[in-house]
Amino acid sequence: MNKVTMKIDGMMCGMCEAHVCDAIRKAVPSAKKVQASRGKKEASFLTEENVDTEGLKAAIDATGYSCLGVEMAPYEKRGLFGRR
Repeated sequence: MNKVTMKIDGMMCGMCEAHVCDAIRKAVPSAKKVQASRGKKEASFLTEENVDTEGLKAAIDATGYSCLGVEMAPYEKRGLFGRR
């Protein structure tokens, strides 16, 4: 499982966050736990597949927001109270 985090500029409200989440879901159909935060200026999701970062950036840029960067890191699900 991989966690993908993207820095996004231009989100101003909850509707902007929803537009970004929709663009991510369309670009990466296997995306799970998609979330965006205008305060942090980032969006993140989990996926089991490798992601085409250039295609993802293009999908976000096409919505009118600016994708400043994409980071991908391994993600390990933790159990109750942070135990494995």
